[in-house]
Amino acid sequence: MKKIVSLVALVTLLMTSCQKTFIEILPVDTVTVDVLYKTDKDYQDAVVGIYGIYQDQYANMYYFGDIRGDDVWDELVKGTPGAVDNFTLSNDDALLINTWRNYYKAITRANTLLERIATADAAVITNKNRHIGEAEFLRALAYFDLVRIFGDVPLVTKSLSIDESYKTPREKVDKIYDEIIIKDLLDAEAKLPASYAGAEVGRATKGAARALLGKVYLTRKDFAKAEPKLQEVTTMGYSLLPNWTDLWDYTKNEHHAEYIFDIEYEQGLGGEGSIYTNRFTPKVTSMITFYGIAGSVDDQNTPHQVLFDLFDAKDKRKDLTASKGYTDATGKFIPLLVSSNNMSAYTRKYITRITTANDSPANWKVIRYADVLLMYAEALNENGKTATALPYLNQVRTRAGLDPLATGITQTALRDQIVLERRRELAFEGHRWFDLVRTGQAYTVMQKYGMKQHMTVFPVPLAQVQLVNNPTIFPQNPGYQ
Repeated sequence: MKKIVSLVALVTLLMTSCQKTFIEILPVDTVTVDVLYKTDKDYQDAVVGIYGIYQDQYANMYYFGDIRGDDVWDELVKGTPGAVDNFTLSNDDALLINTWRNYYKAITRANTLLERIATADAAVITNKNRHIGEAEFLRALAYFDLVRIFGDVPLVTKSLSIDESYKTPREKVDKIYDEIIIKDLLDAEAKLPASYAGAEVGRATKGAARALLGKVYLTRKDFAKAEPKLQEVTTMGYSLLPNWTDLWDYTKNEHHAEYIFDIEYEQGLGGEGSIYTNRFTPKVTSMITFYGIAGSVDDQNTPHQVLFDLFDAKDKRKDLTASKGYTDATGKFIPLLVSSNNMSAYTRKYITRITTANDSPANWKVIRYADVLLMYAEALNENGKTATALPYLNQVRTRAGLDPLATGITQTALRDQIVLERRRELAFEGHRWFDLVRTGQAYTVMQKYGMKQHMTVFPVPLAQVQLVNNPTIFPQNPGYQ
């Protein structure tokens, strides 16, 4: 993936000659775009340009998936993280504006590629199907994230003129699922390879498309379709790593048996590393020195006490997921002091030695095999196949050092255990808030933290509402006017 990541900056520069605040508008009156689409490599580079947008966007995914939920909080209550945490985020916050723009940049790049490759000669564009599959996968991921964050959004599948962009309405979530997300993922599944080799490792695969489609079906409560799709993923050769902590050891290859799809980052390539190590480390000089972290740190993404309370003493995930200190070179545990200047707990999932600020090798795990096993168990259980579901949950528990749950468990009890296991296994990976919303638990769990009933989605950026200036086709989400 190093080759792919190193191309991102160049391709991004070439593809951003025209910027608009509403939806990215293709610069149809210039030759700049046309000259990019001649050879197979041109299309491959264009796909890399779509991946590049996700590097930027997923730097902030923890705001939506983690801080918004109950397992994580912004302990020091500062700026945007605090507003996301306590449900006071303004509809003109830069987080919302940048998120909207990033996803529509990715969508526009995908649309442009798909328009041009449709008539391309397959004899010349030798990887035509793969390029289409990757673009469709990435477009589907963009729309899936958009509807989970904002609800109804504009459905754009082709190049738009400036006038058309201002007349494009917000479409219902169900229409976006039916007409683009599911169709794109089904086609991507058919076109993508099962695996890659060498520098191509890290691109979207057939397994990634199937796993994401399974999550889409689960989100829509279409358990009848989720079950067979996720079952297919379990037959593709993926497996849990024997040692859970190896998932977070960045001296080892992140493309292992449990890997399905990450947002890829690479250390030492001039701005292609991730920000997670710096963002999530407490401002404690001795800790920063001990871990060898260059640059300033941000005290963000604090584990809440409710997360600590979820873990059994023998759970192998406990200390790395959430910690209130660190163990120094002599084996002595150094606790974090409760202070207004630094957070009192942190996750070690993204802690690794870095020599340049915000240049961490840590990827963001969009979907890994443990997630698939838990989703498959959930789908089976919701389809009344509780006994069949249990072994898939127990695979995750056993790897963590916990005793397997006994047979004879009820559907309701297993449902609760799956929720619990997702919290323990996937904390700080951007899942908890979206799990709360899709299972209908968000308001019940989060109202004591300031949530109101309409806050299952975020406000649409105010700038977009004002730009269209037509509430008939482009209203603000209810409650955020």
